[in-house]
Order: sequence, then C-alpha cells, then structure tokens
Amino acid sequence: MALHARTNAALALPGAVLFALCFALPGLAIFANALGDGGTAFSRVLGTPGFARALAGSAALTLVAAALSTSVGVAVALYLSRLSEKRRTLLSFVIALPLTFSGLIVAYGFILGYGRAGFVTQLLARAGFDAATIGGALFTPVGLAFASSYYLIPRVVIGMLPVLVNFDRAQLAAAESLGATSLQSFRQVLLPQVAAPMIASFFLAAAVVFGAYGTALALVGTQLPILPLRLYSLISETGSDFPAAAALALVITATCSAMLATGEWIGAKHERYL
Repeated sequence: MALHARTNAALALPGAVLFALCFALPGLAIFANALGDGGTAFSRVLGTPGFARALAGSAALTLVAAALSTSVGVAVALYLSRLSEKRRTLLSFVIALPLTFSGLIVAYGFILGYGRAGFVTQLLARAGFDAATIGGALFTPVGLAFASSYYLIPRVVIGMLPVLVNFDRAQLAAAESLGATSLQSFRQVLLPQVAAPMIASFFLAAAVVFGAYGTALALVGTQLPILPLRLYSLISETGSDFPAAAALALVITATCSAMLATGEWIGAKHERYL
C-alpha cells in the first residue's frame, strides 16, 4: 500500500509542479498586485459604469458562441460516430487542426475569407448579395461569435465523439422498431443519455470564449464592450492601472474556472450513473 501511494505521488509530482509554476504562483502574484493599493482595485473595477456593460457583452458573446459551437459540434460528432474507424480518425485529425492556431491567426484568416474584400464575400457579391453588409458583419459581435466558433467546435467534437462512438445504437433501432421516428428516437433516447456531456462541452466552450481576447482584438479592436478587451485597455499604452487590471484578471479567471468546474461536475456526475 505504501509503495502504491509513493508511486501515485511520483506520477502526480510533475503535474503538481507544472500547476504551481504556471497557475498557482502567477495567480498569487496577480492577487498581491490587486491588493497593492489597499484592496480598492476590486471596488474600483466593479464600480465603474463600463464594467456592467462589458460583463453583459461578454455574457451575450459567450452564450451565442458556446450555443452555436455546441449545436454544430454535436452534429459533427454524431456524423463522425457513424463512420468507419479509419475515416473517423482522418476527419477527426482535420477537424482538430484549428486548435493549433492562435486567436490572431484565426481572426486574420476570417478577414481574408469573410472581410469586405474577402474571398467568400466576393463570391456572395457575385451571387447578388451586398458585399459591404456581409463584410461588415464580421466586425460585429455576431461576426466575432462566428469566428470564435471556428476553434470552439473542434473542442466540442473531441469531447462528444467518444461518448457517441460508445453509445449503444441498438436502443435507437429498438425505439424505431416500436414506431418512433428518427427525430423522436434522437430526442427521447439518445439526447437524455448524452445531455450531461453536451452541457460539459458547452461550459468548456463558454470558458474558452469568455476569456479569449486575441480574435476579438484583431476583429473589433477595443470597441466591443467585453471583459478581456477591457482588461487589455487597462494594460495597453492608454492605460496603466495595474492593480485594477490584476483585479479584473482575477474576476475573469474566477468566472472561467467556475464554468470549467461546473462542466466537470456535471460530466463526473454523469459518469457515476453509467
């Protein structure tokens, strides 16, 4: 038993060191910076008129992007789960490629494709659509949610694919043999059993988009009222309120951590009942 405990401790040590160096120590340093002016940074950040507007903007962006990504990601994962293992592996590799790109690269890629002079925009203009309207939509909160979904959908697919691959499809066949339609069997048989992983994937996507700023900064600059861009304005050339920036960073980190914890709790609860 003692040997087993020592082995587990040795295996957990690299992860613990990495957690301490990359999260715990930086978090403590940011917390100390936030308290550097006597702890008034939190009240100063939370009490500014722009905070409520930025919080509402982040909440709306997070809800739209996470809901869109979860819906599309589940549909893609469901399709992949019906393929052979070889084709599923190949397509999964292609789908996961966006995870290797930074937010800035994704933003510039969407500008080249969907901007006012983008390739897709010009094709739609030839079909009779207004290029200015389509290209301008990319630089709005809706366009930002659309661009963010590019790297959120693969996360949902990766999380949902093992669940759907291991799902017993005989249950669907049994329901349809009893007179249920494909939609009814999906809604009443499949969906209740994969609802918890879907919710966990939704919270994962929500946490990622809530704290991301690279794509937003490249597409809309600092004009969009969301918390990451507000944090950027506090530490950019136009701002130097570092205690307030540290306080806002802790607020964003706590919110994202709460989202991730909620998703993990729901997923773990689902696994206990399996």
